[in-house]
Amino acid sequence: MKIFPTAFAFALSASAALAAGHGMAPMVEAHDQSVANGVVSAEQIVANENGWLVVHRTDADMKPGPVVGHAPIRAGETADVAAILTEAVEPGEMLMLMVHSEAGGMQTGIFEYTLGAKEDGPIRIDGNLVMDVITAQ
Repeated sequence: MKIFPTAFAFALSASAALAAGHGMAPMVEAHDQSVANGVVSAEQIVANENGWLVVHRTDADMKPGPVVGHAPIRAGETADVAAILTEAVEPGEMLMLMVHSEAGGMQTGIFEYTLGAKEDGPIRIDGNLVMDVITAQ
């Protein structure tokens, strides 16, 4: 089956509009991966608003720890979002990839979150964080 560029662009726009219009639940999907290149990636993210993919350290307790990377995301569905790590991450360490909002900060487009802050804070659905946990390889 051949897909013409305009049909493909329309399909992508419709998919993004559906996610932005709350037709798809916010989510992040990632898998264990090498971080030797200083980058961690999410295969797919769905967000109802512009915001951030935020990489937190975590452990077996599954509580978000310090932020070690972030990348902007747009409303809708996005594939292959890469965040540059701001600290060294060793193989075997657990990372929590989480969707954060752009809301509440002083500047649009500037990541302002620190642990416990309200600025650019995590998105929650029914009280649950929108996140996935991976192990660095």
